[in-house]
This record gives sequence, structure tokens and C-alpha cells, in this order.
Amino acid sequence: MSSRLKALFFYILTRLLLAPLMIGLIASVVFGLMRATPGDPIDAILGPRAPIAVKDALREQIGLSGPLWQQYFRYMKSLLKFDLGTSLSTKGQSVWEIIQSFFPATAELAVYAMAIALAIGLSVGILAATRPNTKWDVFGRLFGIVTYSLPVFWVGMLLQLLLAVQLRWVPFGTRFPVTLTPPTNLTGFYTIDALLAGNGQQFWVSLQYLALPALTLGIVISGIFERIVRVNLKQTLQSDYVEAAKARGITARSILFNHALKNALIPVITILGLTFAAMLGGAVLTEVTFSWPGLANRLFEALTARDYPVVQGVVVFFAIIVVVTSIIVDIINAWIDPRIRY
Repeated sequence: MSSRLKALFFYILTRLLLAPLMIGLIASVVFGLMRATPGDPIDAILGPRAPIAVKDALREQIGLSGPLWQQYFRYMKSLLKFDLGTSLSTKGQSVWEIIQSFFPATAELAVYAMAIALAIGLSVGILAATRPNTKWDVFGRLFGIVTYSLPVFWVGMLLQLLLAVQLRWVPFGTRFPVTLTPPTNLTGFYTIDALLAGNGQQFWVSLQYLALPALTLGIVISGIFERIVRVNLKQTLQSDYVEAAKARGITARSILFNHALKNALIPVITILGLTFAAMLGGAVLTEVTFSWPGLANRLFEALTARDYPVVQGVVVFFAIIVVVTSIIVDIINAWIDPRIRY
């Protein structure tokens, strides 16, 4: 085994060993924050006028009795057994069942939004980088700054008013109309399930309802990729090997796509993985704005209802996704870029 592969192996092993500690730290922080906020979840379930004996019995049943340190150790013990608990607001439903039910909608939204963000961000970034000190370069700079600073809920409401209310091009307000039968749940992605079933109508309807939230989130995220591509591609096009390629008579198009763009996209891979992982857990405002029945929206409802197990379980689930994604991104970067050392 070469020294580089050995260093990469020990780096990945270290990350894997530290991953449970990071997830445990996040779970501990969420546990503390949920109990530090004012209000009692028992009152949210039974109402403030319920008898004290009934409240105490329910508190004992759902594990909220006893000192805080006892609750914490009970929670961490359950977490080590991969038991995320049972929802307080939907009695009898485990947190894992909630994740399985709502996560596919969030994942489908994130995939389509990421595709839109990459298409817009890469296009604008390449256009601005290949035309420095022109109006396209100025447009690229403004595009990256403006889209990055736009509130996602404001963009969502604006697109709703324009595309759905005024122009009536697309519907909004849910994931699939209640008057139609949704696709059979095979993958959890309505568009893919409709294609697998060969139902063109279900695919088209799913795509229509997905268009607005995916476009909203994609536009806001696209500025990140545009800025990275524009800056790195500009630097790459000014490097010595690009000048040498021009001197050999290689066409500008070949230099751009076969040489410069490959090197400029290496940082994009890192941002791509981490941004996608963040989108899975950070699409709360988008899902709430469009009433999208995803896991982020369910997390918002759990926060409102002070549903401790759901909030803690969903946050831990998203933390696992981020940690695993970051490790995968590091491996991919080391594989495609031999200059990286660990």
C-alpha cells in the first residue's frame, strides 16, 4: 500500500471513529435545548387543565419523569440501541416510521432542487468566467450575491404569485392533489414511482406540483455554485498549462471543457455533497411555504408541538446524513485529485 493510500485509510478510519462522538454531541445539544425552552409538552398533549395525576402518569409513561440527568442517560441508552422513541403528538407512531413516511418527499425535493441549482449555477458561472471584465462578468457577480442573500420564503411566495396565481402555469400547495390517486409507493419518489408504473398522468402531475418548490430552492442555492465556478474557472484559465495549450493551437472550447473545467469543478464536488446534505435538513422554510409534506415540515410541526422524540430523532437522522456525506466527499476528492494529501 502506497504512503498516500495509507494516509487516506487512517484519515477515513479516524473520521469513522469520530462520527459517533459528533452525532452524540449533536444529540446532547438538541436534548438540552428542547428542555431549556419554555413550556411543557404534557400540557401540549393533555391541556393545562388536566389533573395532576394524569399528567404525572403520562410523564412517567413517555420518559419525562425524574431528574434531567436520568432522562438524558435513558435517551442516550435508547440512541445506542437505534431506538429514536415514539412521537408524543401522534401516539403509537415511532420516530423511525415518521422518518420513513416523510423523508422521501424531502429527498425528492432536494434532488430536483440540486439539479436546478447545478444547471443554473454552472451555466452562469462558466459564462461569467469565460468573459471577464464584461457585462456577463458583472451579471455573474450580482447573480451570486443576490441569490445567496434572498430569503427562500420570499422567493417562494413571489413565484407562487407569479407562476401559480397570475400565470397559472403550475399548481401549488401540496405534493399531489387529493382528488387523484398518488403513485404506488415503491421508491418514495412520486416521479420515479409513476415512471416505473408507466403512468404518464401521475408523472406529469407529480412534476407540476414539484416544480415550484424545487425551482425556489434551486434558485437560492444556485448562487453558491455560480460563485465557486466563476472564481475557480477564472484562476484556472489564467494558469500556465492553459497558456501552453493555447500556444499549441488547441481550440478554446477544447481547453475549457477538457482541461480547465475539470480542475475548476473539484471544489464544486465538495460543496455539492455538503450542500445536498444540508438541503435535506434545511428545507424547512421551503416545505412550510409550499405545504410540502416532507420531513423538514414534519420537524417544524414537532417543534411547534414540543414533540421531544420527533425533534431529537429527526435532527440525529439529519446529522448522520451530513457526517456520512462529508466522509464520502473526502473519499471522492482524494480519488479524483492526486494532489490532496492527508
